[in-house]
Formats: sequence, C-alpha cells, structure tokens
Amino acid sequence: MHFISVKKNLKIYSEHLKREVVYDIILPHQHSTQQSSHKVLLMNDGQDLAALQIERILQSLYANNEIVPFVLAAIHTNENRLKEYGTSAMPDYKNRGNMAGKYEQFIIEEFLPLLRQTYQTSLKIEDNYFCGFSLGGLSAMDITRNNPHVFSKVGVFSGSFWWRKKAYEEGYDDENDRIMHVLVRNGRYHAKQKFWFECGTNDEKDDRNGNGIIDSIEDTLDLITELEKLGYKPQEDIVYYEINGGEHNYQTWSQAMPVFLKWLVGK
Repeated sequence: MHFISVKKNLKIYSEHLKREVVYDIILPHQHSTQQSSHKVLLMNDGQDLAALQIERILQSLYANNEIVPFVLAAIHTNENRLKEYGTSAMPDYKNRGNMAGKYEQFIIEEFLPLLRQTYQTSLKIEDNYFCGFSLGGLSAMDITRNNPHVFSKVGVFSGSFWWRKKAYEEGYDDENDRIMHVLVRNGRYHAKQKFWFECGTNDEKDDRNGNGIIDSIEDTLDLITELEKLGYKPQEDIVYYEINGGEHNYQTWSQAMPVFLKWLVGK
C-alpha cells in the first residue's frame, strides 16, 4: 500500500532570487485540498531526496503508524548554494551567504504562500517546520530563528555552525566570530520554538582548539549552550542526537531521519 504521493521537479519563479526554483512535494496519502490544516516541513537541498531515501523512510513510518500526516516541501538548490545558504544578517569572511537574506525572503514571501494556496498547508506556527543538512542546516536554523511567527521547529543535521566572521589566521576567536552563536546570544527566547540537532562522531577530523572534540560537535554543543542561556530547556526544547561513527553524508543523515521525524510529527 502506498502512503505517500510524490510530485517531482515542480517550479516557481522567484523575484527575490531572480531565478526559477525547483522543488519536490511529498503528500500524505490522505491529503485533502478541502482543509487548510496540513502540517508542513520545508527541507533545504531537496535535490538530494533520493540519497536521503526519504520515500522509503516515510512509507515505513506511515505504515507503522508512527507519525501524523504532513506535507514535505523539498527545495532544490543550484550553483548559487554558497550564496543563498548562510545567515541573512551577514555573510561569512569569504562573502559566502551574501544572498541568504534574499533566500529567506523567497521562503517567507513566495514559497510558503504558494504551499498554502496549492496544498492547503497550515498557517499555525506549531504546524510549520524547517530542516537542512550541513550548510542547508545553518540556513534552516537562521530562517527559523528569524521568523518565530512562522516556524516552530527546526532540524539541523551536521550543521555548518563553524560559519565565521574571520579566517583563523586573522585573529579568529570562538566566542566572537562564530556568526550563528553571536546571533543566538544577542537574540530572544521564543516560547514555541524547539530545536533538534544531529552530529556524527566522524563528521570531520578538524579540531581547531585541540581539545579532542571535533569542531562539528563542539560548535553544535556550544550553540545549544547559547540557546539554553536564552531559556530553552534540554530535552523539552532542545534535542541533541549523536551518531557514533556517523559521517557528513546522506547515509548517516538518512539513518537519523526517522528519529527526527518521530520527534517532529510523532504520534
């Protein structure tokens, strides 16, 4: 029995990005256009759904009655990925992410209205979610944090939280130069927002301060500390999921995906 229907390579022209954006939609079998209450998960790097094995994962979760129905909207990226993914407040030290603000405008002002009109996705904050992988995870985190009136939950798989203002040789400092950490530190607590983070112990080999903890894990744990300082509670508001031997690839992220989805929309 099929529990999902898949629509691939749909297109929307973005005035903000000045390009055509391709996206895939995965609908639950019982999706109805007569009601406007469908939960929706936006996903960056949507061109990689096959590598993520998302159709198999969703089929299994629905078949076992482990999740409630939701719409998955997977947004493809293109050669502008290093420009469009980032933090909208500022680009990194190499001027990467200099179109992140435009991408955020596309999501909020063009893509979400399309989903609401076409697939009757919910207007409620508690029904709108975002997720991403690596740099796409940084983007999902940034857009979610910037729009607490829109998104309630975010999932970040091996997030690029190293994103920094300065190169290491330019006097880089952990405390002041990791952009997302500073943004969260200077931000506010939003009661409805919750966060899910995944890291693999083999995400990378880099350990810039030589303390035996790879940067991917340390940057994520430090970001969680910043969120806790704002008032978010471990387990209740923040989940950290570490995979022993997990790597920076879709095989690991596919392994983590059912855990994330059961946290996100589990029964």
